Amino acid sequence: MTELATPAPVQAGGVRNGGDLVVETLEALGAKTVFGIPGQHALGLFDAMGRGNLHFVSSRVENNSAFAADGYSRATGEVGVLFLSTGPGALTSLAGLQEAYATGVPMVVVASQIPLEGLGARRKGMLHQLDDQKASAANVTKSQRLIQHASGIPSAIQDAWTEAISSPQGPVWLEIPQNVLLDPIMVPPVEDALAEAADNPPRIELVREAVKWLEAAKRPAIIAGGGTRRGKAEKSLLSIAEKLRAPVICTPGGNGAFPWNHELSLQSWIEDRHMTDLLEDADVLVVIGSSLGEVTSNYFTFEPRGRIIQIDAEPRVLESNRPGLGIRADAGQALAALDEALDEALDVAGEAVVEPGRTTTPDWHGSTPEELVRKSLAKVRARLESQDLAKELKFMADIREAVPAEMQTFWDMTIAAYWGWSCWDARDGQFHSAQGAGGLGYAFPGAIGAAVGLETLGRPAGSARVLAVSGDGSSMYSIAELATAKQHNVPVTWLIVDDGGYGILREYMVGAFGKATATELARPDFVKLAESFGVPAVRVAPEDVGDALRAAFAAEGPNVVVVETLLKMFGPTHLAP
Repeated sequence: MTELATPAPVQAGGVRNGGDLVVETLEALGAKTVFGIPGQHALGLFDAMGRGNLHFVSSRVENNSAFAADGYSRATGEVGVLFLSTGPGALTSLAGLQEAYATGVPMVVVASQIPLEGLGARRKGMLHQLDDQKASAANVTKSQRLIQHASGIPSAIQDAWTEAISSPQGPVWLEIPQNVLLDPIMVPPVEDALAEAADNPPRIELVREAVKWLEAAKRPAIIAGGGTRRGKAEKSLLSIAEKLRAPVICTPGGNGAFPWNHELSLQSWIEDRHMTDLLEDADVLVVIGSSLGEVTSNYFTFEPRGRIIQIDAEPRVLESNRPGLGIRADAGQALAALDEALDEALDVAGEAVVEPGRTTTPDWHGSTPEELVRKSLAKVRARLESQDLAKELKFMADIREAVPAEMQTFWDMTIAAYWGWSCWDARDGQFHSAQGAGGLGYAFPGAIGAAVGLETLGRPAGSARVLAVSGDGSSMYSIAELATAKQHNVPVTWLIVDDGGYGILREYMVGAFGKATATELARPDFVKLAESFGVPAVRVAPEDVGDALRAAFAAEGPNVVVVETLLKMFGPTHLAP
């Protein structure tokens, strides 16, 4: 519970309104920063912020405001807060909210609405009027609420916050009509608010059954998805993997959930056929926080021959692609329970006791798990080195060595990011990408929100700096946010890899049809454009990207590094026989 020590001051003349209740409740819940863009019906919100203590970060496009609130939450572990105007402003945010919803990012979205008398079946011709605004958000948020009375604002926001942080986490939509925000109220100032995540433990009989399977397993393996990170299950995952001596591979969303250089780590080469073959051979496969969807299943070519234990907080995910023992639970709670149950079932040597006097030890057809991991990673490396990818491998390695170990990175849907999904060692930082929904334009506004959040938590600008990586196509989705970064002096470095078009789509089309259509793009001089916003920028050759990034990281405020080069993807193994 977070208490507001001093209630927010009232308006001149002692008149308070619904906007004050919104701001007071958010502050009482612990909110410090809000992202968004002012709008006519939302002016009551913004006026009330002037009497409160919330820090407002004004983006230039609502979709980018949503990405920024998402990045703030991912980087800090706190709830992202987004203020939206009615109609076009609310609708423009939806692609950003889809990413947060798909990835499980907790957010509270407060959208304004036309006055109460305009709601309902009649169309009165009001500015920004939609037939049912919150219905538009139904596909990209956990729930939607319309608040029709100011007295209901504190409880509704408190409930929304609780829902947002309860697993499966995600954005929650609230909308408040213009007159509810503006009309005088009798409700006293909000003094405290309580929001605690709902408990989501695993069923004990399912944990016991999972332990039975794992006790008898000779070739256990683990897939760690994004839910592992969201559930803060890394410590339990490491303990379980070491008890079972089970190889662990991370999905793009799970990147960083398991130590990259651990002797059981298959890293994140989830799209490689050598890894697919290994996982198919597991007699028990534990899948945590993943649906075994398109990328994780190597584009649905994955055909496991063993049994699957699938753990996920979202019941719709369980067995959505493969039958198995589905355990609906928060990943952190589930793995903690499984780890404790394994402690009781395993002897001190870490070997599973099947029955008195007999044990099962891992045996991958004569290889130990550790040997298997080394051989599998070597096979992946050999395959890459056989494909004329020296430039790409060096480019990604140079970026990795330039980025401080603790720096958080945000990646757009671009070729460098697709490499990052598989090859990026997050070290002590965090890897974030738009792989949940796959929309363009995420990296830069997400990184802005992250850097703002890290500064809000008290990090000095140097250690709050965040890296964003985009292509020239995806960067144009968020180029206007250079103004946001400059206005708020955000410590974010933006790496733009300019290949003259939608590079990955070009590659896909050439591979499928022999030629590319509509993938080539006219684009600005990114260096001059950034400089026109007052943001320092440099253009460097691919081989100089490491030095350029190190210089950018040492500077103050926002900056841009542009590399003009054409990167290739490694060969898709899901197309191989």
